Amino acid sequence: MAENPTFSSKNPSGVIAPYGGHLVNLIVPESQIEEVKKSATKKIECSDRNACDIELLLIGGFSPETGFMKEDDYNSVVDGFRTTSGYLFGLPIVLDTDDEYISIGDQVLCTYKGQDLAVLQVEDKWEPDKVKEAQGCYGTTSIEHPAVRMITTERRRFYLGGTLKGLELPKRIFPCKTPAQVRSELPSGEDVVAFQCRNPIHRAHYELFTRALHANNVSEKAVVLVHPTCGPTQQDDIPGTIRFQTYERLAAEVNDERIRWAYLPYAMHMAGPREALQHMIIRRNYGCTHFIIGRDMAGCKSSLTGEDFYGPYDAQNFAQECAPELAMETVPSLNLVFTDEEGYVTAEHAEARGLHVKKLSGTQFRKMLRSGEKIPEWFAFKSVVEVLRNA
Repeated sequence: MAENPTFSSKNPSGVIAPYGGHLVNLIVPESQIEEVKKSATKKIECSDRNACDIELLLIGGFSPETGFMKEDDYNSVVDGFRTTSGYLFGLPIVLDTDDEYISIGDQVLCTYKGQDLAVLQVEDKWEPDKVKEAQGCYGTTSIEHPAVRMITTERRRFYLGGTLKGLELPKRIFPCKTPAQVRSELPSGEDVVAFQCRNPIHRAHYELFTRALHANNVSEKAVVLVHPTCGPTQQDDIPGTIRFQTYERLAAEVNDERIRWAYLPYAMHMAGPREALQHMIIRRNYGCTHFIIGRDMAGCKSSLTGEDFYGPYDAQNFAQECAPELAMETVPSLNLVFTDEEGYVTAEHAEARGLHVKKLSGTQFRKMLRSGEKIPEWFAFKSVVEVLRNA
């Protein structure tokens, strides 16, 4: 088993130590870049998902991993959400290819939209059992699940594992701070509460993460890191570039020193419990001690039957089981509703007092956006609505 650090094991900056004890950095010195490039004998053009994985590997977001997983680690994570060295890991990190001529021992240049991102030293190559991967990671083999559909129709025939030498990070519209950069801006010795989202932030979200600062297990001077994922997600989600604009507008509008903002180059899998674990590991590497986890986090529905693939508390319960080993704590997401009488309160409070609850579904909200109807301010920030309408 891997060593389990505790909250008292802070690094010299007073921020919780990265998972595994140190922050991985795979970027080679500038003086070595050309030499590393010349060592490559093969080349792979990365998908958007590959590019996100490479970036997080290079900057330590997936610490303690130092490259794409080899077959033994891949199987270990699929079977039991742990690497062979004993570290928790929610989902396998692999590079896929259809190239039959790439072999173990090759140096492969990983390119992305005209950039040279890294050179992979191929240490393993195999043809995965994707049915087993789907069942193990997502709990289903149905292609109605977006990640099962992804590994079945998008990921290519072979998986490659091996260490990486980083050349440069992907150029993005949304600038993504590295874990080291985020850590340098966090207060020493204080709790840091991570808020994960993949959609525009509305009033209920804002109420949720600001109230998390007052949770019983959070220190008095804690800060919240609003850390949206801006990589590929579900097909019907709002594109990352548009979401980024909503976050930027809202960050400028909400001036609160206890709220920090950063963006995460991560591709969603909608894997429910497994994804919750993956997000917690990543956020620990960014310096977070606490993680807000909501009802049905990273869940998804069958596009055929409309049924949920996971129970409403599956991710929450699994995250709570894993939290002690990660030396983190979970902050359960409050079930907030808006009332005429008292504004945002918990659903239980509203029911107990007989308050009048206002509701607006996501479907109704989208219809109102398209038709130009006024969106109530209790539901959404004006600045966010403006960006969405312009888009």
